[in-house]
Amino acid sequence: MLLTTKLLRPTPDSRAVRRPRLDSLLQPKQAKRLNLVVAPAGYGKTTLVSQWCSGNRAHTAWLSLDGQDNQVHQFWQYVIGAFEHSGLIGLEACKAQLSQLNGDDATPLITALLNRLTDTGEAWCLVLDDYHVIRKPALHRQLSWFIDYLPPEVLVTLTSRTEPPLPLARWRVRQQVQDIHPGLLAFSEDECRAFFQGTMALELSDSDIQTIFRKTEGWVAAMQLAALSGQNQAAASASGSVVRADNPLITDYVLTEVLQQLPADQVGFLLETACCPRLSAELCDAIRQTADSQEQLLHLLSQNLFLVPLDNDNHWFRYHDLFRQALLQRIQVSAPDHAKALELRTIEWFMNHGYVHEGLSLIVYRQDAEMLARALCEHGNNLIHGGYHLPVLSWLDLIPTDRLQWSPRLQMLRVWALFFANRVEGLEPLLTDTEDLLDRQVADSHPEAEGALALQSEISLIRSYLARTRNDDKHAADLTRQVLKDIDQIRIPLKSVTFYGLGLDYFGKGALDDAIEALKSAVHYGKLERKPSTALSSGGLLAWIQYNRGDITVALETTRQVRDWVDEHCTDFRHPLLISCWQNSALCEIYREKNQLTTAGSYLAPLLEHVSKGTEPGQHVVIQYARGHLAFSQGRYEEAIEALEDALATGQRRREHIVFEPPAAAALLARCYLACGHPRKARACLTPALEPAARNPLNREQNLISLARVQIAEDNSKAAINTLSPLRADTQKNAHHRHLVEILLVTAEAYLVDNQEDSADQALDEALERAEEAGFLRLFAEESPRLQARLAERPGLLQSGRWSGELLAMLRAEAAQAEDNTLMEPAQTGRSEAGSSSSLVEPLSQREQEVLSLIHQGLANKDIAERMSVAPATVKAHIRNLYSKLGVGRRTEALARARELKLLDNPA
Repeated sequence: MLLTTKLLRPTPDSRAVRRPRLDSLLQPKQAKRLNLVVAPAGYGKTTLVSQWCSGNRAHTAWLSLDGQDNQVHQFWQYVIGAFEHSGLIGLEACKAQLSQLNGDDATPLITALLNRLTDTGEAWCLVLDDYHVIRKPALHRQLSWFIDYLPPEVLVTLTSRTEPPLPLARWRVRQQVQDIHPGLLAFSEDECRAFFQGTMALELSDSDIQTIFRKTEGWVAAMQLAALSGQNQAAASASGSVVRADNPLITDYVLTEVLQQLPADQVGFLLETACCPRLSAELCDAIRQTADSQEQLLHLLSQNLFLVPLDNDNHWFRYHDLFRQALLQRIQVSAPDHAKALELRTIEWFMNHGYVHEGLSLIVYRQDAEMLARALCEHGNNLIHGGYHLPVLSWLDLIPTDRLQWSPRLQMLRVWALFFANRVEGLEPLLTDTEDLLDRQVADSHPEAEGALALQSEISLIRSYLARTRNDDKHAADLTRQVLKDIDQIRIPLKSVTFYGLGLDYFGKGALDDAIEALKSAVHYGKLERKPSTALSSGGLLAWIQYNRGDITVALETTRQVRDWVDEHCTDFRHPLLISCWQNSALCEIYREKNQLTTAGSYLAPLLEHVSKGTEPGQHVVIQYARGHLAFSQGRYEEAIEALEDALATGQRRREHIVFEPPAAAALLARCYLACGHPRKARACLTPALEPAARNPLNREQNLISLARVQIAEDNSKAAINTLSPLRADTQKNAHHRHLVEILLVTAEAYLVDNQEDSADQALDEALERAEEAGFLRLFAEESPRLQARLAERPGLLQSGRWSGELLAMLRAEAAQAEDNTLMEPAQTGRSEAGSSSSLVEPLSQREQEVLSLIHQGLANKDIAERMSVAPATVKAHIRNLYSKLGVGRRTEALARARELKLLDNPA
């Protein structure tokens, strides 16, 4: 049961200051997805948003959060309840997903809610008040995902005492966030008057108010300090030593008054801690060499002014940036030597306590290249393997060339950073130069040669990956094993990356048992070494293998465990969410096979953004394969063919940059062509994949299964049976359960074509038995209607059981859909004929007309999405509707038809 009062928008206090200029900032805009109102308690956040909602035409779903909502189930239950309370209907699917919520994975529920909001087409505003009470990392990640894929008509508004750990930097770059912070909350002169006389109930003259407003520039914090300290006009007019800041928001008056009113010990505390980008009591005690910092921080916090909490436990804080700049300028002028000493102590504390990024940032600020070089030598390896290779590259560029050239460790850091940035083309010369330098230093007993064995192991590991790109598996395996042999003698944490490489080797050979063991070790050491990228990739590939072997439940558990660990230990929500191509692709494939196509699409969606922005070629191929497979399962064959053709082209063009053998895109593409009635195209795309045979046995099996399908389509069922017979034995021996089930289904199809019904039924019964053990469903829905009808009559399927019931219901639904499609054929023909007339049966919407215009300009889908400030999936939906109304199937036809109907102002 929901507490209704949490869903009621507060009625604004009649005494509250009206803020029409802030109301205008909160209004929806084309690209905006989030209003973020962040300020300490008492800044009027709730009042401001409530006032704005009272005049907003959009439907408002309001939720006042409290500490009890810091649970995934309850949080989303109240979000759904807020929408329902505000009049949104049709939330049954969301409630059903909520009732099925297992653990903290709310992806299906969020997908259902997003789909419902998209379907309404109406303007909605979701307000989450007091979001600072939410601490659970999974909820921050889920809300980030929800906001990323909001339909354009929906706007989220958050109020919080602290800046929430969401990917705000990314959203700000895309102009998707409107920030309302204390600086924007500064009052105008009229608001200042209303604040003192109405809200604060202080009897101040107009002259007093004008003086305070002019000298504070409307900064509410300064006004509060003036009011709370009983400041009068004489004090407000006082002058003294002036501390200037470059930003005009901090005036001479504010700094002078703040420092003059505080005790000397607090002034000293402010100045001595200004060098800290963020503060804690332990840090401040260390750099000040005192023990009273916690008391000082809490006293500043009680004033609720220039100290901003960074968490809900009052452990970490930061100063307002402009205020901190002014403090820094004062201490650097008044006590430069002391300021430098404090800065060095701050750097030392950050580095010693694991806050390497903050320490390096201060070193860069000091422009101390030698200190930066030493720090990168010590910490750069962990930073790179933790996903921060691009910052390391930029920091290396700040070190003089001669310093880099004589340091094997720094050169190796550049190699690793370039490797993780997928810039492998020029690595071999860099490795050779590093080896030569290392040999010279060892011969000369140079101090930097002490870690020679560790560096040689790193060089060997990089060379093993480069060997894989050249299909030199033996050399890659030899190098990897040598690293494993030496690894216990070095201190560099390389085990996770090494075992991941070993797992790739075994996967490429089809030694799946060995691959599983290696990848489990990679996940284990990835956690120990705090390498989230390696753990995610290893766990994702492990799940991919487990899925292909038929261990769907085990694969799902693998992905859950790794994701939970990353969310708990390694995710900083101020940075983009770490996404694993292997893991999300595996989840897409798993849920597609479980016939949960919407859920599958929710895991694919984040990967498509990576494709549109450009990603590593191997990842690109895997993503497009998963995309094509899902589109094939949904009957969207044209989209599937487009994705798979792109996967094939990328795999061929960039093969030397891919360290594994990608999935069998040609085999799946052949199936798409067969589904469209083009067996010649199917054989043509499949033939190059058969000769030479794929090195990965999973790919080799998939290619041969598709070959058998082509042979059946060519009325050569005997050849198909001959193709499948030896393959069946291999898959059974190697425990490739998914392929074994598919082989049995295609074999049954061949037998039916050859009128061997008993043999066909025997193969079907075995396929059903093995598929039930694994939980496969979608395999059956993608076979021919004749085979599906035969399956639906098998006695084993008619027995009671959850899996058999789901499969039978799916087969019946597929049969009904096929019948509907048959009945629709005359109507579709009529539409095609209508397409040649002089008018449309149904007019284009405004959005569809906009999409048509952008297509006419030659823009790709991703560019259209950016121009319209919508998700790529939304653009595709508009294009599908556009094609349907025009009675066409591709862009060129759409433009030709639009010109015929004079829908384009300037025909080309």
